Parts: sequence; C-alpha cells; structure tokens
Amino acid sequence: MSDVSSALGVRLYPDLAERGGLAPALAETATRHQLDIGQVTAPEQGRARFTCAELSSERGVVCVGLGSHARYFMIDLRVSGEVQARGDATDLLQVAQVADAWRGGATLGELTERFVFMETMKRHPVAQAG
Repeated sequence: MSDVSSALGVRLYPDLAERGGLAPALAETATRHQLDIGQVTAPEQGRARFTCAELSSERGVVCVGLGSHARYFMIDLRVSGEVQARGDATDLLQVAQVADAWRGGATLGELTERFVFMETMKRHPVAQAG
C-alpha cells in the first residue's frame, strides 16, 4: 500500500488517494469547475501532506482537513491566525466553492448564508483587568 493510500484510508477517500492527496484533488476540482481558490499548499512531510490543505489569500487562510471515521472535509477560515468561521462539508466541490467565495470578497455573513454547513465563530471579549 502506498504512503498516500495508507494516510488517507482508501475506503473513505479513494478519489483523493488516486490524485495524490487532498491538496492536488482540491486544486483539480477547482480547475474543473473554473473556481479561483488560489495556490493550494500542503505540509511537506508526514501524513498531513496527504490529509491537509491550505488556500492562502490576502483575506486569510482556508485550512482543510479530513474526517478520519467518516468522509467529510473540515474547513477553518482563519484571519490573522484566528478562526473566524468553520464547518464540515461532504463534497470537495463545496470546499472549493467556499474558498472561491472567500477569495471573491464574500463576507462571513454571506458565506454562512450561502453555505449552511459553515458557521461564524462566536467572539468573546477579553475581560479587562479592573
């Protein structure tokens, strides 16, 4: 069994194993559907190079990971290192559509309205020392 097959779990992600991992599969999906997701990167070593992807833009980073016991894609939208929105998508095309919308200027409210699986993270003000 290849490194990519054992890292991904062929039973859950045969299509990703075929394409060499999450990052190349995501890039291919975006190209096929003419979506602008920018450059897709993955860690260079270890299991994560097959199971994680990052899509960077001036607005922030879309981080994508894989579910390990069921097939789904975990999406974190980070701005300045802080998670602003997150969700779990069941289809790789949905992940590419979220990234395309974000890069295209969609607000967090617009994203969560259009993609019902995404939710804005609650902000808790830091208590001021009195």
